[in-house]
Amino acid sequence: MTAPPTLFEHVGGFLFFERLVDAFYDGVATDEVLLPLYPEAPDLTGARHRLTLFLVQYWGGPTTYSEERGHPKLRMRHMPFVVGPLQRDRWLVHMASAVAAVSPDDDVAATLLQYFIPSAEHMRNDTGLPISTKRP
Repeated sequence: MTAPPTLFEHVGGFLFFERLVDAFYDGVATDEVLLPLYPEAPDLTGARHRLTLFLVQYWGGPTTYSEERGHPKLRMRHMPFVVGPLQRDRWLVHMASAVAAVSPDDDVAATLLQYFIPSAEHMRNDTGLPISTKRP
């Protein structure tokens, strides 16, 4: 009995994730809300590389991300940046657009978005509400 193919295998491997990440970051590069969150901006080469390797690993490909960076610790890695509802929503706009542009079929698109939507919410570290320092 053989295991069903991973999503990585189903979509043709590394090239699919490079195309997905490139389409995503092409949107980020023009987004005045998100681009300032990238310390390397306007050069997003490092961010493209890291996200590609992460997604490849997550979806069943080689573990190069962990070999280069260790455990993903996604929430911790995003903590230095304000990720509120606006940033989450802008991130999802660009990722949903990238998914629609490169997915070979609706099932792949749905599978990807079922991961990306809750993940984007999980990265949120700012509710958008003011924090009062006054004690009652």
